[in-house]
Amino acid sequence: MISERNLQIGLVLTGGMGGLAYGLLLRYMIFTKMLSMVLPVMSIAFLMVGPFAIGFFSVWLVERSRPLHIVYWIFFPWAPVVAGILLSIAALWEGFICAIMFAPVAMVLASGGGALGGLLGKHQRLNSSRSMIAACVLFFPLMLGPWEHRVFLRNEIREVHTSIDIQASSSTVWRNIERVPPIQAAELPSSWARRIGFPAPVEATLSYQGVGGVRHATFAGGVLFIENIDVWQPERRLAFSIHPQTAQIPPTTLDEHVTVGGPFFDVLRGEYTLEPLSNGKIRLHLSSQERVSTDFDWYAHLWSDAVMRDLQNSILEVIRNRCENPARLKLP
Repeated sequence: MISERNLQIGLVLTGGMGGLAYGLLLRYMIFTKMLSMVLPVMSIAFLMVGPFAIGFFSVWLVERSRPLHIVYWIFFPWAPVVAGILLSIAALWEGFICAIMFAPVAMVLASGGGALGGLLGKHQRLNSSRSMIAACVLFFPLMLGPWEHRVFLRNEIREVHTSIDIQASSSTVWRNIERVPPIQAAELPSSWARRIGFPAPVEATLSYQGVGGVRHATFAGGVLFIENIDVWQPERRLAFSIHPQTAQIPPTTLDEHVTVGGPFFDVLRGEYTLEPLSNGKIRLHLSSQERVSTDFDWYAHLWSDAVMRDLQNSILEVIRNRCENPARLKLP
């Protein structure tokens, strides 16, 4: 005879597998274009309501038959969400970078869905009632997806600013920013963005000095930015428009959802400013202008800002080390 404990474990596993199957079915149907017009990947409906529904389904399936502790309501939905993310990566439905960005908000919303599923399941179990709420939750991503883009899409222009103090003359700092000779791996500081897959800076060449000059900034993995200089104030300010060569970026480097110059994210401008300090140092400022275009810019810009800040800090660190230790590099 099956013990109560084994029955409970079996129900919990059934709930987890049910939530996982629901999430994977949505992702598979989007990947195969069956739902591409109804439920885009880069949508609130899929990225946020989807995990909520997974959490709801995984708890509701169990709670309506057997009571679960509230801790299960909150934390158990993480299991099918994380399993779904890992399986999507393994199936090449999703890139690692996107998965990392998606995971935090997905887990939080899955907990919210689990709490609602627990409350509704408990109500149905105690009152022997039926409810259409469960069906509404499960189908809500499909109902929201077709129209949310018209309501929530935003094109947001943002600026990320970083700076570093350098013990060197303004002429030395200027020589190190107008062009950047090849960067060795040992020169780059630790970077969380590179650890999750964003490419490392390689070098920046310069066609000629002055307004109209063109820099080619290259990054690992075949990423190239063409930078047209429109402000040239030697030892004071260098600014340029940025044109990512999006078509040349291999999908193995950045997938379509995080590709620079794609529909969701772009880098528009960059600027270096040299600020002399009273202690003889130069404060080098680096700012960039970026575009974020999603239905959830309030969340997407947290990641885009953080990645740009991490990248800029890495570049500034390389420049400072080269300026303060010129023997390490022979500049032209």
